[in-house]
Amino acid sequence: MKSTKNVLSTSIEFDVELNSDDLEPARLKALERLARDIKIPGFRNGKAPANVVEQHVNPNDLANTTLDLAVRRIIPELFTKAKVTPVSIPHVDIIKYVPGEMAELKISADIMPEVKLGQYDKLKSPREERTVTDEDIEDVLKRIAESYSEPCVVKRAAKKGDEVIIDFVGKKDGKAFDGGSAKDHHLRLGSGQFIPGFEDGVVGHEVGDKFDLNITFPEDYGVADLAGQPVVFEILLKQVNELKVPAIDDDLAKKSGAFATLKELREDIKKNLQAQADRDADEKYKDDLLNELVDSSSTEAPKTLVDEQTEHIKEDMTRNLKTRGISIEDFLKMNKQTEAEWLAELRKAAERRVISSIIVQKLADELKVEVSKEEVEKQAAEMRAVYRNDENAAKQLEDPRVISSIHNRMRINRTMDTLAEINREHAKVVKRPAFPKEEPKAAKKPAKKAAKKSK
Repeated sequence: MKSTKNVLSTSIEFDVELNSDDLEPARLKALERLARDIKIPGFRNGKAPANVVEQHVNPNDLANTTLDLAVRRIIPELFTKAKVTPVSIPHVDIIKYVPGEMAELKISADIMPEVKLGQYDKLKSPREERTVTDEDIEDVLKRIAESYSEPCVVKRAAKKGDEVIIDFVGKKDGKAFDGGSAKDHHLRLGSGQFIPGFEDGVVGHEVGDKFDLNITFPEDYGVADLAGQPVVFEILLKQVNELKVPAIDDDLAKKSGAFATLKELREDIKKNLQAQADRDADEKYKDDLLNELVDSSSTEAPKTLVDEQTEHIKEDMTRNLKTRGISIEDFLKMNKQTEAEWLAELRKAAERRVISSIIVQKLADELKVEVSKEEVEKQAAEMRAVYRNDENAAKQLEDPRVISSIHNRMRINRTMDTLAEINREHAKVVKRPAFPKEEPKAAKKPAKKAAKKSK
C-alpha cells in the first residue's frame, strides 16, 4: 500500500494506492463471507474452498465486498500512522478500481485538532458562598401553608388573594382567539398566572358580574399574532372563595412530613435550601472556570462536530418552543430575526460548545483523569434500575456507544471537579444571598394554557 496525506488544522486527506497483494487478503475474506449465503452442492454452508465459492458468487458482489473489507482494514492503519484521531466517519472516494489488481482511493475525515491549553491552575474566577436567610425559610413555610389552604365561599367583592371561579372568552377584532377561553376556571388573584391587567381587572367585582376587560398583550408574548395586540376578555364571575391558610405551627409541620415540631421543619427546609444553593454555586463556579480556560486556550472546531451540535441545539430549541405553543416562525417574528440570522447564532453557540468540549478533553489528558470500567458499569447499573420498566431505555444501556457516552460524561465531570479543586483555595470568595429576590415577571402563557396549569 502506498499513501500520502494532507493534514489541515481540523481535517486530513489520504491518497491511497492498493495493489494486488493488498487486495488478496480482503478477497479471501470476502469469499468466506459470501459463502455463508449461498448453497454449493456437496458442501455445508460456509465450508466450501475459496476457489469453488468464487465460481458460484456474483463477480460484482465479490469485487464490492473485497474493496469494502480492504478499506475497513486500512483506515485504522492510516489514522494510527498519522497520529490523528478522526471525529467523523471517514469519507471514501473511489478514484479507480480494477478488481484483483489495483485501487486508487481518496479518504478524508475531520480530526481532533491541536490544542494550546491555557494555564489552568491559576484561574481568577471568583467563587460564591451563598447563605440561606430566614426570609428564604419563611417563603417556603408560607408556600407550604398555602398548599393546605381551604376555600371558603364568601359573598363580597373579590380581592387579591382570593380564588375566583370564572368563565371567560378572549376576543381580538371581535373574534375569539385560540387558547383564550375557558369555563369554570379557578384563578387565584395575584398569582401572576395571566397577562398583566387580567387579574387586577377581576378585583372588585362580585358574583354574577359580567364585564369586559380591555387588555393589551405584552410585546414579547409567546404568540406572534397576539404580541402587543389589544384584546377584549368577556368575563362572568361565578364564585368568590376566600382561602383559609392554616397557621404556621407544629400542626402544619406534622402535616408536612415526619416532623414533630415547627423547629424541625425549619431546620429541614434550611438544610435542603443550603444544599441546593451550594450545588448551584458549585456549578456556576465550574462554568466560570471553564469559560475562563476556553478564553485563554486556543484550538479550532471541526466542521462535522459543529454541524452536529448546531442540529442538536436547533432540535432542542424547537422542541422547547413547541411545548410553550410557539412555532419557529413566531419566535423569529418576536425576536425580529431572519432564519439565516437565527441559524448563524445557533452555529456560533455550537462552535463554542465544541471548543469547550475539546479543551476539557485536553485538560483531562493533561491531568491524567481516569474512570474505571467498574465505575462506568456501576453508573450504568444504577441507570438500568431507574429505567427498569422502560424496555427501550434499558436496551439502549446495552449499546457500547451509550456506555462510551457514560464514560465520557463521567470523565468530563471528574475533570471539572478536579479543575475546581485546583483553583478553589486561591479563588476570591464572594458572599451573596442564596436566593436573591427578583422582580416578579408577567406570565407569557396563553390564557387557557395558564388556566389548565393552575387547576
